[in-house]
Amino acid sequence: MAAGFWGKKIGMTQTFTEDKAVPVTVINASDWFVTQVKSNEKDGYEAVQLGCLKEKFVPNYDKQKFINEWIKKPQQYFSILKEIRTSSEGAQVGEPFSWGSLIKPGEYVDVFGKTIGKGFAGAVKRYGFRGGRGSHGSKLGRKPGSMGSYRSQGRVIKGKKLAGHMGTKQRVVRSLEVVKVDPDTNIILVKGSVPGKSGSLLFIRKQG
Repeated sequence: MAAGFWGKKIGMTQTFTEDKAVPVTVINASDWFVTQVKSNEKDGYEAVQLGCLKEKFVPNYDKQKFINEWIKKPQQYFSILKEIRTSSEGAQVGEPFSWGSLIKPGEYVDVFGKTIGKGFAGAVKRYGFRGGRGSHGSKLGRKPGSMGSYRSQGRVIKGKKLAGHMGTKQRVVRSLEVVKVDPDTNIILVKGSVPGKSGSLLFIRKQG
C-alpha cells in the first residue's frame, strides 16, 4: 500500500460538529491518472507513475486519446508527474487513480508543502528581531544589530540570521486529523492549516 499521496490545496473553510465549529483545509486529490506501470521484471522495482491532468483537459478525457496522444506529450497535458513506490497490481495505463480509499475519517496524517513566498524581507519580519529603540537619538531602527563576531575572526558566522528571501521552504505539519473523505470526488478535509497557498501541491503521508 502507498505510504502517501499528492493533492492540491483548495483553501480553508469550517465544518460543524455537535458542539463547535472545526477549521479545516480542503484538499483536492482528483484528476490523477496512471501514465506508466513499472514492474520488477522490466524495471527492477514496482511503482506506478501518475500524472495530474490539467483542468482544461479533464472534461475531454478519453482513454484511447489518453494512451495514444496525451502520454506522448506529458508537458502539454499534465501539470505534475510523480512516481509512487507501491504494488502495480491492478493498475492500468489511462485509468483514473483514486486516493480516497487510502485514508479514513479519524485517522491522522502528516502534510508536506511549500510555504508562501514573501520575497526579500528584513530580519525583523523574517525572524522577529526586536530592532532598536525608536527615540533618544537611536539610529538602529530595524537593523539586525551586532554580527556576534570579533576582530580577530574577521568574518560573519555561517547561519547568522540576516535579511534574505522569506518563504518558499519545504515544511511539514504533523498529526492532522482527517475530518472527512469523499471517495467519489477525492476531496479530503483535514483539521487545521497546512503550508502553501491555494492551488499549491501537497504530499499527504499516512501515519502508522
